[in-house]
Amino acid sequence: MLARGILVDVPDSELGAVRMTAPTPRLGVTPATIRWAGQPWARTITRSMESSGSTRPSSRNWHVKASSSLLVILLLASSAWGADYTGPLIDAHAHVSSATAIDAYVAAMKRHNVTRVVLLGVGGVQKDDAAWLATASKKYPDRVVAGLPVPDPTAETAATKLEQALPRTKTPVLGEVHIRQVGSRKIDRDPNDPAFGRVLDVAAKFGAPVVIHYELTDDATAALDRALAAHRKTVVVLAHAGEGPPPRVEGLLARNSNLVVDLSGMHFQRKPALATETGPLDPAWKALIEKMPDRFLMGVDVWAPRLFEPAMLDRLFAWTRRILGELKPDVAERVAHRNAAALFRLE
Repeated sequence: MLARGILVDVPDSELGAVRMTAPTPRLGVTPATIRWAGQPWARTITRSMESSGSTRPSSRNWHVKASSSLLVILLLASSAWGADYTGPLIDAHAHVSSATAIDAYVAAMKRHNVTRVVLLGVGGVQKDDAAWLATASKKYPDRVVAGLPVPDPTAETAATKLEQALPRTKTPVLGEVHIRQVGSRKIDRDPNDPAFGRVLDVAAKFGAPVVIHYELTDDATAALDRALAAHRKTVVVLAHAGEGPPPRVEGLLARNSNLVVDLSGMHFQRKPALATETGPLDPAWKALIEKMPDRFLMGVDVWAPRLFEPAMLDRLFAWTRRILGELKPDVAERVAHRNAAALFRLE
């Protein structure tokens, strides 16, 4: 696939023709529409661009012909392959693996213009989560938004403990609450469990969204639909998009106005991924995000010690900005920071 600034050495046996047209407001070159004629490479490239300082389309054309081989520099600045997103980021879903892991993460935030991070518990796995999150928030109050862990959301005392803690902590988000997880860690809780229902009611009372880990199947989706319908005043954030696929997620969003989706943990280190480390954003996810731009949050979902290595954090944030850059600019801004800022009351 073609992307920004690709150099292509084209052998004679693979020459064809390409026409690139259509202006793009971004980067000033044009959202490219490509039509292949014959073979997948090009003998003739026709481009229409403005030769003046602005890049409005003009009638000036350039024709490039090749004989034995052709070195082609194609600049594709489309909504599908645009420049990396350069605006502010809010990481809406992350964890810490120790009391000091936040230091490396905040250093990476400064390198990559990440203004805030929402730190969550790891569903009861780490007994020190609450202390680590509180320490991180105290050390970096302008950077860290600490969530309130809910280790066992179906415990009879869970809602009572939350009702006591929330007025004191003023926590803007609960979670990550593990309801359904398959694989190495088997968790299969009913989202309609009465005890969890009381947790959702307490969350609504204090205006705190609840981030849930809930891996979708057809039956699991139906159960989540019922829980969301029974607690319309509670905003639920479906972490990792419930592992998709996009049509299933779209149906949930269409039926439930109190559902938001975070795209955390869908990077090149995990599956299902929105994209490989260098490949394009999955077109089905792209279409859904652009169709419902107010319903998605971006998150990196660091949790294991290896993910806090500076080089790995740099790769993850570079990937995040590249993926956001493939969205329409206004959509990218919403997913990157505006939606999270509104949801977690950070504005």
